Amino acid sequence: MPVKSYRPLTPSTRYITVASFDEITKDHPERSLISIRKKSGGRNHFGRVTARGIGRGHKQFYRIVDFKRNKHGIEADVAAIEYDPLRTSRLALLQYKDGEKRYILAPVGLQVGAKIVSGPAAPPELGNCLPLKTIPVGLPIHNIEITPGRGGQMVRSAGGAATLMSRDEGYATIRLPSGEIRRVHESCYATIGQVGNIEHENIVLGKAGRSRHRGIRPINRGVSRNPVDHPNGGGAGKSKSGGGWQQLTSPWGLLAKGYRTRNKRKHSNRFILVRRDGRPMKQR
Repeated sequence: MPVKSYRPLTPSTRYITVASFDEITKDHPERSLISIRKKSGGRNHFGRVTARGIGRGHKQFYRIVDFKRNKHGIEADVAAIEYDPLRTSRLALLQYKDGEKRYILAPVGLQVGAKIVSGPAAPPELGNCLPLKTIPVGLPIHNIEITPGRGGQMVRSAGGAATLMSRDEGYATIRLPSGEIRRVHESCYATIGQVGNIEHENIVLGKAGRSRHRGIRPINRGVSRNPVDHPNGGGAGKSKSGGGWQQLTSPWGLLAKGYRTRNKRKHSNRFILVRRDGRPMKQR
């Protein structure tokens, strides 16, 4: 998917880049696979703002995506490649032989008319969903389950691909796009291929209005506020990084830099072999 840019006739078009949408074959969603997405504006059920910088934006429908791929042994045809406003990846509309339709994440190279099947007996081909114990070592995979039967939870964003490195003692070793290496039970399912729309990382919004279309409102920096409004506010002059004794925090005092938020005793720590920064995980 190439990225399209514009001649700098206006300040906003000088830097703006948009997707070309060449791979899209259908311009409206399947009515039976969408639901209304109600927007909260960052407010909880008391009406209080709990997530700042959220509000308005264009109306969007939520596409119901099949992450479980539990329709085993039934072949499906790829009917269309569609756009999803709530995801970075594209969606593929599957038409099964029994008439049912489902959405899946569209991998790179998947074309309309292709045949797709899931299950332990499925061949390891593009778009097919198989348990890790039947996938050949070295293939790129995405939409990976963490718990058997729960559905894919890892590697679902545009351009993402993990690598199946090895299998041993009922577990598969997987290298994730972040660089983390972890063990996943070999009965968990994964989909063959790399998630599509790999040029998404090259898109530049270019103007504030495109953020507002997405429901993202502007937020002032803490150091530019008054002391009554933020712990980093105030001072006789400009302080770019806090400076001196001051540490950058959230409005409620939580450290913003260098503070590890992962629980040291988290249950899944024992499945992580190498952290995403390249250091081996300390096992307790």
